Amino acid sequence: MQEILEFKDRAVFIAGGSSGINLGIADAFAQRGAKVAIMSRSQDRVDTAAAHLSRHGGIACGFAGDVRDPAAVVAALEAAHARLGDFDVLVSGAAGNFVSPALDMSPNAFKTVVDIDLLGTFNVLRQAHQYLRKPGASVINISAPQSFNPTIFQAHACAAKAGVDMLTRVLAIEWGGDGIRVNSIVPGPIGDTEGIRRLAPTEETRRAMEETIPLGRMGTRKEVADMALVLSSGLASFVTGAVIPVDGGSSLLGGRDYRETYKASVAARTAARTGAEHGA
Repeated sequence: MQEILEFKDRAVFIAGGSSGINLGIADAFAQRGAKVAIMSRSQDRVDTAAAHLSRHGGIACGFAGDVRDPAAVVAALEAAHARLGDFDVLVSGAAGNFVSPALDMSPNAFKTVVDIDLLGTFNVLRQAHQYLRKPGASVINISAPQSFNPTIFQAHACAAKAGVDMLTRVLAIEWGGDGIRVNSIVPGPIGDTEGIRRLAPTEETRRAMEETIPLGRMGTRKEVADMALVLSSGLASFVTGAVIPVDGGSSLLGGRDYRETYKASVAARTAARTGAEHGA
């Protein structure tokens, strides 16, 4: 089994790979001998992440760019391909989110999440196709439970991630003839990530979230990375178009109720604003 999950000298490109779940995936591939390239908006974070990945002894490089900008995506992919060769694994994981009722959300706020999550995924996959190994490449989109569970105060994320999963299925059909597999991973509540810090900003909301997970705990970044390794290995050679939750069963219970999270975030912003005014 261990040999099957080795990726020595395989080329891996990860969009959004400088932090959180995506960095965990990059780290798992780097530990197993892969050549890894990451792309993210912040050059400082990219440099820090690439330095961390290089400690595993293989090639690790990073490129700054916004997935919403097709030209930036092309530049990063071209540079990574020149360094690593054809990509055996492509992961698209850039995402944005916040908690808000639809009526409190501006059109631009809604558009921002759709542009990062859905348009960004399309940009990465569309521009990377020419650099994918054919046959044999594994493409993985990082989705969210909002893609199939209507979730209060998450209209933007629900719309964006539903589009990501449908894109996964369509491209699995269109690119199957090239020997390219396309799948989605749907992480549930994963501790120590920016997503959890935003969606469960207090200890109380975090505990409440944990209590609703059938397995009784939050997941880890390693557990999501393990699924990415399996999907990119020979163990999943006949798996494509799948949308796979890694969530401890939490999505089985339907969409989460983020009303208390929203109240807590509003209270925190109000307190911060009041403190700043008194400080002035």
